[in-house]
Amino acid sequence: MDTTRNGGPPPSLPIARPLHERLLIGATALFLAGASVLVGCRLLGTDAITPVPQLLAFLPWMLVPISAALLLTGLLRWRTGAVWALALLAVAGWSVRMYDTGYATGAQAAAGSWGTHGPAVARIEVLTSNVEFGQATPALIETLRREKPDVVFVQECEYVCAQLLAARVPRADYPYRHVVKAGQAEGSAILSVFPLTPTDGITGTLAMPGSATRIGGLPVQLQLVHPLPPVPGGVDDWRAELGRIRTYAAGQKGAPLILAGDFNATRDHVAFRSVLDAGALRDSAVLAGAGRAPSWSAGVRAPLGAQIDHVLVSEDFTVRSARFLELADTDHRSLLVGLDLHARR
Repeated sequence: MDTTRNGGPPPSLPIARPLHERLLIGATALFLAGASVLVGCRLLGTDAITPVPQLLAFLPWMLVPISAALLLTGLLRWRTGAVWALALLAVAGWSVRMYDTGYATGAQAAAGSWGTHGPAVARIEVLTSNVEFGQATPALIETLRREKPDVVFVQECEYVCAQLLAARVPRADYPYRHVVKAGQAEGSAILSVFPLTPTDGITGTLAMPGSATRIGGLPVQLQLVHPLPPVPGGVDDWRAELGRIRTYAAGQKGAPLILAGDFNATRDHVAFRSVLDAGALRDSAVLAGAGRAPSWSAGVRAPLGAQIDHVLVSEDFTVRSARFLELADTDHRSLLVGLDLHARR
């Protein structure tokens, strides 16, 4: 029998983990490493490269598998993994809360732009809807009859969509229109009860028309947004088109502006947050308490999906409400917001 020099029993050796535990630890470590890269990109303010931009759209829902990883590390008594998962959960949770209700960017807060409203001069309803290659146009027309929004932004309004809007939406309801006729996803339209003067809009692969109008006696810019999506191999184009939207927003800073459409981006993308910062804009859904309601894909139930359809407004507006509406035959939910336009003090 082996003994130590002092005659005592030999020191115990660490017990090797069973194979299945080692495999679970390895798989969990691999997941935590990937999640750490994603959360790190969010903190560092970079959309990086594929697959980061695609996964950032779903960052809030990463809290679920990270929580599961934390539970698993506890069951496995893997102390290093538990600390890793706990830290990652805290950082990810903080990240997704940054742009929730009540958040103002540093530039906006420094400018003192909040809480300076004068009296309300107009109350309006704004709808943005991606009708997926025109397929949901009949459902959109029914929504217009039911909800009667004052300004409507339509994306992916191809030739048939434009024809249906012309034939089935009475001019008495929407006498003013700015329609860009094109095929597939390239067409777009703005319908309004207020007079429209077409502007240059924003250059993009998909039509992004703009119009000037007057609401409650005040000049207001209406700009439709529809950049390319961040598909693998197309991230640079997506980033470039959001950059043009940012430049436009910066150029309109200080003037009443409604910037609405399918941004193909969420608040967890720095390219989208830069649009908010550049124009001192606010996200209507966030202010109405619907900041995490998904708008795409309409085929999945909340809380799954991502909010990529937005109505951004300048400080001249306050937000009364925001609702995401189900339309048949499109992969997007439409967004209807109630706004009050204020004179400036």
